[in-house]
Amino acid sequence: MIIILKQEIDQQELDNLMTWLTNMGLEIHMSEGANTTIMGLVGDTSTVDINLLQALDCVADVKRIQEPFKKANRKFHPQDTVITLKTNAPVTSHAAARSSQAAEDFAPAPNSNSSQSIEAKIGGGHFMVIAGPCSVESPEQISAIAAAVKGSGATALRGGAFKPRTSPYAFQGMQAEGIELLKEARRATGLPIVTEIMDLQQLAYFDDVDVIQVGARNMQNFVLLRELGKINKPILLKRGFAATIEELLMSAEYLMAGGNEQVILCERGVRTFEPLTRNTLDLSAIPIIKELSHLPVVVDPSHATGVARYVRPMSLAAVAAGADGLLIEVHNSPQTALCDGQQSITPKQFDSLAKDIAAMRIAIGQCSGQ
Repeated sequence: MIIILKQEIDQQELDNLMTWLTNMGLEIHMSEGANTTIMGLVGDTSTVDINLLQALDCVADVKRIQEPFKKANRKFHPQDTVITLKTNAPVTSHAAARSSQAAEDFAPAPNSNSSQSIEAKIGGGHFMVIAGPCSVESPEQISAIAAAVKGSGATALRGGAFKPRTSPYAFQGMQAEGIELLKEARRATGLPIVTEIMDLQQLAYFDDVDVIQVGARNMQNFVLLRELGKINKPILLKRGFAATIEELLMSAEYLMAGGNEQVILCERGVRTFEPLTRNTLDLSAIPIIKELSHLPVVVDPSHATGVARYVRPMSLAAVAAGADGLLIEVHNSPQTALCDGQQSITPKQFDSLAKDIAAMRIAIGQCSGQ
């Protein structure tokens, strides 16, 4: 249920209303916009008398939210959520100098003072490009790729440390050592790091990770989602192989119900009968999710298509469809990659794509290019 408040209200009457609702066991979330203030109610609202609420001087309107997801609902929170990725890692002047004009087109430029924190934002007009290898393979590999994607304008670094693989005999990632190597790359470049968690037992390794990714296989691991809902850290939640949009939003609701409202949704394709791509990228999910929810949406064209040459057109299509960011696999030697080399583009290809993304955003009016 949402209560739309009048613009000019008596504070004492509002306080009395909030006390009454709280005493009914309801959780209250306030959302202040440019023209309206919305009071969102979470809990059993079946006993709330709508007619009584509408009769109050401070109330303009009352509406029930029919969808099962509440906190993730745009009706509950009309303004886009903006999530800030922040790292306090010091950055060397050499690494800071590699920041390009492309980075300014993606998101606000990082603070050039090497002793201060680096920030990158997503949502509400802020665009983010998260780039890096499918898996961390060696210190040399991750440091080289991190420097390259930073120089091309990436605003965050992705890399798998714990790898969920279909085959038990496939490379499973460097695990805890891989996270340490990601942190080294962050110290060198200032890029926030994004990596996937597979199990609650791994949570201790993620204390110093900037964004925790929940993969497609774990989208409905509700035990894991409940625990991640208790922490104060952005979560990148990927859509499951065969999950509906509503199921994705309900998984986000698990995170938000626990108190963590820093959720980034990721469209990464769904499994269909089409054999020419790894998955079928559902670009229609972008405008649908943005209509239904205030949470930012990124697109992973690498996992969606599974083919490197399709990454560029699908990235540009995602930008045109309104995505808030992209998650792109980049490897300095795709032919020798230990994981998903066939869908990884090279640093040179990423540099070219970054320029195309910036141009596309200018073309559709997302940024001025200045």
